Amino acid sequence: MKYQVVLFDLDGTITDSGPGIMNSVQYALSRFGITNPDRAVLRRFVGPPLNDSFERFYGFSTEEAMKAVQYYREYYSAGGIFENAVYDGMGETLCQLKAEGCRVFLATSKPQVFSEQILEHFGLTSCFDGIVGSFLDGTRVNKAEVVGEALRQAGITSENRETAVMVGDREYDIIGAHSHGIAAIGVLFGYGSREELEKAGADSLAATPGDILRILRQEI
Repeated sequence: MKYQVVLFDLDGTITDSGPGIMNSVQYALSRFGITNPDRAVLRRFVGPPLNDSFERFYGFSTEEAMKAVQYYREYYSAGGIFENAVYDGMGETLCQLKAEGCRVFLATSKPQVFSEQILEHFGLTSCFDGIVGSFLDGTRVNKAEVVGEALRQAGITSENRETAVMVGDREYDIIGAHSHGIAAIGVLFGYGSREELEKAGADSLAATPGDILRILRQEI
């Protein structure tokens, strides 16, 4: 393997979490009297920190965005969390990475408590050496912060950062990885476009979960 430590994003990378996230956002917006929102805009909520997206896409104030996140979690925790599915081949990819000696960490802006529940629900917890997410109080949501904590737990420093790589589907994953001087693989089966990932500077692109393995093995 080219890398010994592999960090994975969750939404749009390990699982297709779009339905649950978009339904939760739609519920939150309805509490503000916004009905029939554009589904294309709802898709853009998959990946980035929620409060940023409510402010960016709907012009919410900081206080309104915080309230919207609370409404979002009402729906999400009641069932939206499991309106979700593991991408075909991803479970096998994670298991194979472990079998080939890689240390695997989750690095997501989703609250850590929800991330742990999702991995447990899909039987993937044992695939990970560490799980790093954001906190429910709204802290550690920035992807660079999340990546930094995952690298700290993995024992990655400036001395050995060439041994680590980030895998994700959005520009935030690529930018967060590069802010710490590590490489980043963009996946094309998630919610970010090829254009977005290339513009962010992804070092490699994977069309399938199997491609992630092949890139790490330097087969493609």
